[in-house]
Amino acid sequence: MLSREDFVRISFETNLFFQRIIKEHLFFIETGLQPVASNYIMEARALKQGFEELLYQTVRYANGNITKSVLMSNELVTPYTKSAEEINSMLTGASLNTGITEGELRLAGSPGYYCGNWANIAYWINNNSLNLLSKAIAFHKNVLTMASECKILVTLYHELLVHVTQEAEYYLELLRYLQSGTFPKKTPKEELDFWNHIMEEHAEFIDGMLDPTEKSLKETAGNIAGRFEKLTKESIKSAESQILKGSLQATESIRDFKRAAAIGLLRCEIKSVIPPLLADHVLREANHYLRLLESLTKA
Repeated sequence: MLSREDFVRISFETNLFFQRIIKEHLFFIETGLQPVASNYIMEARALKQGFEELLYQTVRYANGNITKSVLMSNELVTPYTKSAEEINSMLTGASLNTGITEGELRLAGSPGYYCGNWANIAYWINNNSLNLLSKAIAFHKNVLTMASECKILVTLYHELLVHVTQEAEYYLELLRYLQSGTFPKKTPKEELDFWNHIMEEHAEFIDGMLDPTEKSLKETAGNIAGRFEKLTKESIKSAESQILKGSLQATESIRDFKRAAAIGLLRCEIKSVIPPLLADHVLREANHYLRLLESLTKA
């Protein structure tokens, strides 16, 4: 069982990271749908705004209740997040609440005290996230089904829709365990396999969304995807320490690649169909995974 202090801290840290991830998934779907699918666009927008409202509350209560390591990891926001939001809103006409980002940039780490009422607040936020997340997952699956049956057109890979659903379901599992006062009992290899697969697909999506003329970047993305694919395949027969070391090295590489891509896209120096916010989005996921890997290394 988690202590009340750990429950509060882990709840806030989990929600700060994943609420933003999910609301951006919904933004990408909202802006990737065609005008004729107005009902789907409106549903994506409503769910996105629901997560923005939740994230606003989470940021408000999380101040002073999370660790400095999370703040310093750049997994919640990066120096590029607000600019990426502003550019994506300008280019698509879809709204993003940059005030939340400004609030996250002002977050402070734990001052070392604990108030018992925080547990009730964390439980409330977890519960609201669970309810809204269940609706988002159902929406993701419905969009995927309709796109697979050629009943709607969305400018996102089908595999990307599967990918965002898997991440949402991972978050759902975390929340359910937290609400029961525990944490998922996954082995390190299970965590490594999940996140290595996520990183592999990120590299594949970037490769596929780069302009054919960006040959050097496409080659780099393909090579990184191959490294993560190899790690996933070798996890069955290799020692955990070997996979951990290889995962750390590969994730540092993809983090650096994503960061360079985010900067290049914001400066309009890269030819692609990659939204700048998507580059920042996957950069934050790499930062999150790096922090997880560092904690596993120290364990």
